[in-house]
Amino acid sequence: MCYSLSLQSSIDFPNRHALKFHGGRPILTSNLSILGFQSSPERGRRRNVFLRRERGVDSLTFGRHTAVDLCGDSRHRSRVSCSDGRRTPEDRHDAEDTAATVEVTEQSDFSEFITSERVKVVAMLALALALCNADRVVMSVAIVPLSLSRGWSKSFSGIVQSSFLWGYLISPIAGGTLVDRYGGKVVMAWGVALWSLATFLTPWAADTNLWALLAARAMVGVAEGVALPCMNNMVARWFPPTERSRAVGIAMAGFQLGNVVGLMLSPILMSQGGIYGPFVIFGLSGFLWMLVWLSATSTTPDQHPQITKFELEYIMHKQRTSSREKRRNTTSVIPPFRRLLSKMPTWAVIVANSMHSWGFFVLLSWMPIYFNSVYHVNLKQAAWFSAVPWSMMAFTGYIAGFWSDLLIRRGTSITLTRKIMQSIGFIGPGIALIGLTTAKRPLVASAWLSLAVGLKSFSHLGFLINLQEIAPEYSGVLHGMCLTAGTLAAIVGTVGTGFFVELLGSFQGFILLTAVLYLLSALFFNIYSTGERVDFDTTEGLKEHNI
Repeated sequence: MCYSLSLQSSIDFPNRHALKFHGGRPILTSNLSILGFQSSPERGRRRNVFLRRERGVDSLTFGRHTAVDLCGDSRHRSRVSCSDGRRTPEDRHDAEDTAATVEVTEQSDFSEFITSERVKVVAMLALALALCNADRVVMSVAIVPLSLSRGWSKSFSGIVQSSFLWGYLISPIAGGTLVDRYGGKVVMAWGVALWSLATFLTPWAADTNLWALLAARAMVGVAEGVALPCMNNMVARWFPPTERSRAVGIAMAGFQLGNVVGLMLSPILMSQGGIYGPFVIFGLSGFLWMLVWLSATSTTPDQHPQITKFELEYIMHKQRTSSREKRRNTTSVIPPFRRLLSKMPTWAVIVANSMHSWGFFVLLSWMPIYFNSVYHVNLKQAAWFSAVPWSMMAFTGYIAGFWSDLLIRRGTSITLTRKIMQSIGFIGPGIALIGLTTAKRPLVASAWLSLAVGLKSFSHLGFLINLQEIAPEYSGVLHGMCLTAGTLAAIVGTVGTGFFVELLGSFQGFILLTAVLYLLSALFFNIYSTGERVDFDTTEGLKEHNI
């Protein structure tokens, strides 16, 4: 491991000089020695080092401080840069003394990343989102035998499936506000507890009457409305900006794997425990997750008892400026909705999220019925054909996150990176859905769906992470606003599919409509989005972002 220090002093050293530390021993490239060492009392990364030129010096010592003490744990690669300081009082009479302020910038490597506490946090978030979708998608499978046994039409089946969205419409804004106020740990725990209880009680509700079933599914929607705002909040607090795309990719991979687990396991659990078997199993799993979450995580890194000093300092050093963090922590209980809605970047993410939800819920809710009615496959085969695309989305989501971080590290602007990701995530599915309408066999249809859903995951690194960038202090409530708008679009899409199919006798027309909406939404995002922070705290803001 090699550390380097470069310094420039207007007093004695007009040019840059480099000090390299190799194997714990500093190698001097100019005649300097250290007179003293002063560490800031705050948990920062700035160090004051007093230097003096001497003849014949070929090494440096730090007294009791070694190179590793200065630069951090040897597991980290550090780059140390010096800026000019002033002479110390005790050395003021020495004409060749100078002072420099050393700033350590650490770069986390992959081995440190995968063993860190922040990865454990995002892994737990991924599991929560997997449960979220598994509890959501189980009705997409159960609706087939329920419709047959109770004589429901396709339009009425759409209404039953949309009952989840009635609840999902209510909670995102309130949940996002609570997340911004109290943090993601507590709000996520309450959310998982409530939706797991509602899922567990669904069989008894269904046996009671139709209204009880609709109420249980609506309660699942109410509780799940806080899941994505909590994820965004925890990622913003636990991950530096250069790792957030990767973190969101991991979390959303879990989100999509929940679809796979729900679609694949539900027919198996139904064959063993009846129609309601998966509701009981997935509901109990949520309570187990909650126990681990409460004992193993914290709202912020500095509250975590197991985090190492080096990981904490790395996260805090890489976080956004302290003034922005202060603003986030002092967000008022009532967010400035009017100012949030007065900026076009807000509408860019709202429109993108609305289209995302439209496509997501239409595909999630109707694909098992689509394969069953169009290609005449049985329930188990329909569930498997529907599950394959979501497994592709889980894989491509992580690839998209890694690529997005790589583009930013190589100098691509955040704005351009988000537009690239969003374009792939919407234009790709639009083209693939057009191809789906030409499929004659279920295997070909599943391949087109896999392409559509797989490319759709790139949009998570477009509009979804863009929420943290344009409004870090209001990311929770803004996400809630987007989810509410998206839920309205999803209700229209989910219910509209049933009526559309009954009216025209085919799924193809609605699939083509969805493809066109994807393409138009991609255009809107590219015109009006930005990767820069938008000023929502003043009435003027950024003029170019105003409506």
